[in-house]
Amino acid sequence: MNKSELVEIAAKEADISKAAAERALAAIIGAVVKTVSKGDTVALIGFGTFKSAKRAARTGKNPKTGAAIKIAATTVPKFSAGATFKAAVAGKKAAKKK
Repeated sequence: MNKSELVEIAAKEADISKAAAERALAAIIGAVVKTVSKGDTVALIGFGTFKSAKRAARTGKNPKTGAAIKIAATTVPKFSAGATFKAAVAGKKAAKKK
């Protein structure tokens, strides 16, 4: 599924125009990117959590020459799926908390 297909489904499910659905999706994605880039976390209960993670410097290998190269430390975005999302993908019902 690509962005335009997602916008089409969102517009149909929410009974809004495609333009409104596209603006809403853009606003949500923008908010997630802005929040995670500041180092904060976005948690959508049942769906998952977006956060940033530090990746340490390491030594890699140039696949063409086989020479060792240094890979600098960096910060990368990370997504952890929520229990409901994991269960849906696995084809199971989510376990209810007691």
